[in-house]
Amino acid sequence: MSEKILSGKVALVTGGSRGIGAAAARRLAGLGADVVITYVTQAERAKTVVEELRSQGVRAEGIQADQSDRAQVTAMVETVVQHFGRIDILVNSAGVFRPGEITDAVRDKQLAINLTGVADTTYRVVRHMPEGGRIVNLSSGLASKTFAAGMSDYAATKAAVTAYTRGWAQDFAARGINVNVIECGIIDTEMAMAKDSAGGQFMLQAVIPMHRYAGTDEVAGVVAFLCGPDAAYMTGSILRVDGGALA
Repeated sequence: MSEKILSGKVALVTGGSRGIGAAAARRLAGLGADVVITYVTQAERAKTVVEELRSQGVRAEGIQADQSDRAQVTAMVETVVQHFGRIDILVNSAGVFRPGEITDAVRDKQLAINLTGVADTTYRVVRHMPEGGRIVNLSSGLASKTFAAGMSDYAATKAAVTAYTRGWAQDFAARGINVNVIECGIIDTEMAMAKDSAGGQFMLQAVIPMHRYAGTDEVAGVVAFLCGPDAAYMTGSILRVDGGALA
């Protein structure tokens, strides 16, 4: 897809300062969409991404907003609408992964960002989303299968995001808004399992038939497809980008 099929659209990508979020933001901008990314602490990275987006000839902004803070989410969405008028595309990419740390504090953080934050963002965005809007949720293959101990809390949040996707597909269909989810395998990002760890090597050799991790651009391409006209009749769908791990 090289034509500007998203020209005139406004996209909000949470967690867009790095990883899948940044890759998705670049891909959407390349297709002509104006893009707003959110970040929490990575101000310099966010600035760099915004500059890259603007270099593609679109409007772009970065907004600091902690997805675990409902007031910040509300203010962020209001700011986007104030400056851009509406939100046509929402990519829920922000997330946190703390494998092996089973404590109340870690559980609360993962729930607040990965689940409650996704819901808070989505419900606020859809108030300003016109017919033809697209919501793409980033989930994980762990929603369907956990491969090791210490991942229960994270897996539960991602399974809930997949469940929300199905429900929202029903809830928003009458308004012409499509909602889909991508369940990712191990992606080559800072948040993923260390490649050289015993767990990382086990996944590469025994679990992933393709014997490699996915690049962020490979996920971003699926995000772009779901936001484009070719996916107009897709809603409530679960797409897996996992190298065959759950085949």
